[in-house]
Amino acid sequence: MGTFRPEGIFPALITPFTKDGTGIDEEALRRLVDYVIEGGVSGLVPCGTTGEFVYMREEERKKALEIVIDQANGKVPVIAGTGSSSTKMAVKLAKHAEDAGADAVLVVLPYYLRPADKGAYQHFYEVASSIDISVVLYNIPQCTGGFLSREVVEDLAEISNVVALKDSSGHLPYTLELLDRVGDKINVLCGHDEVVMPALAAGAKGAILASANIIPDIWVRVYNAIKRWDLGEARRLQMRVQKLARIIVRHGGAIPVKAALNMMGIKVGKTRRPLVSGGSLSWEVREELRLELEKLGKLEAVAPERKERRLLEELGVPVGSSFAVSVWEGSAGERRERVSVRIAIGSKDGPIGRAWAKAFACLEPGHEALLAVLEPNLMARPPTLILPSVEIRNMRQASMVYGPVQAAIARAVQDAVEEGILTMESMERDVALVEVSVDPDAVDRRAIYTNTYAAAMTALRKMRQ
Repeated sequence: MGTFRPEGIFPALITPFTKDGTGIDEEALRRLVDYVIEGGVSGLVPCGTTGEFVYMREEERKKALEIVIDQANGKVPVIAGTGSSSTKMAVKLAKHAEDAGADAVLVVLPYYLRPADKGAYQHFYEVASSIDISVVLYNIPQCTGGFLSREVVEDLAEISNVVALKDSSGHLPYTLELLDRVGDKINVLCGHDEVVMPALAAGAKGAILASANIIPDIWVRVYNAIKRWDLGEARRLQMRVQKLARIIVRHGGAIPVKAALNMMGIKVGKTRRPLVSGGSLSWEVREELRLELEKLGKLEAVAPERKERRLLEELGVPVGSSFAVSVWEGSAGERRERVSVRIAIGSKDGPIGRAWAKAFACLEPGHEALLAVLEPNLMARPPTLILPSVEIRNMRQASMVYGPVQAAIARAVQDAVEEGILTMESMERDVALVEVSVDPDAVDRRAIYTNTYAAAMTALRKMRQ
């Protein structure tokens, strides 16, 4: 009984639904199975939390499992998600999984109406007793409302076909306590994408992960690095995917995973109601997800279309080697968070002053000038006007560009005064025009602030040269 003991990387498979949402998209599911197997995974886990099992009818769960087993075709083992808050249904699904050819079942702690420890033990015991294949216990307190008791786990570990436990809590002290108490009897598997490397290093035998739908190959490399005790490589890889893992975990698993796969051209459709991809992932989160996929080589980086203008010249600032006006430039950051600035400072009565007044008075749509303000009712001095060289197309972009840029430019001008780059006389006599190039599709406000400040200080310090 229960001879299969899971080790390695297992994707917690999403379930592709048909466009009308009424059934399983069999072709899409088969393509996904092929993709993750090609990524080197050790097995497959359909119909779990990431698979939206709670939104699936009994016959749909059975069909999805049968499709996965058929497509896997013995290449890798299959652990069937057979969890239910009802013991009767959990037993029924477990028996079907055994008959269908699954190697093990994944059984979650009953949810909604949670039993006490005795009831929890009895639930798992009845499922395990009804089948001969292996049983994997499933701890996911964020969905069940509580941890699977350590004492219950110790008792269940004595059952011959209870062979493993998936811990999706992300709570490493709990994971380590399980390893200490039952690690010699059952395999502990990490189910939380953000703590895979430390869990494996501590002794977990593998991981069942939502993000393994997207990056199975990288998680396999993490696992193999731990197996050969190359902690440096494992840590490097974990940190490389950490932001993606964080997005997946914190935005509901199935929603961002399906969004990512669709971006990658692996069409899997949408989640079922009440989960709705469009309403649950903000534009900013979707763009963060896209950027992470680009960084990991899962998407080809596409440069956004940008019509950038030379606003200083358009305003009549006499820029060039033959003129007395100097323009100082600076840039900082990478990719969509890269910021470039051009700064011109001069007398209120000169050409820069006239250009400043023109820019302040003429609010051209998409390139509206904005005063650099340190705090409400406190302008930077000398008076500084910010000019976005790339067109602002909507309120989200305006918030991204104007918010952090306004604060960063004001701080840079103030610091330039304190460093003696700008004199007290200049504060009273001059005005400044700062042409700023920021990608309107940037998503990291903190990075935009930091890069704007760095670019502005680079430009201002050139005034000393």
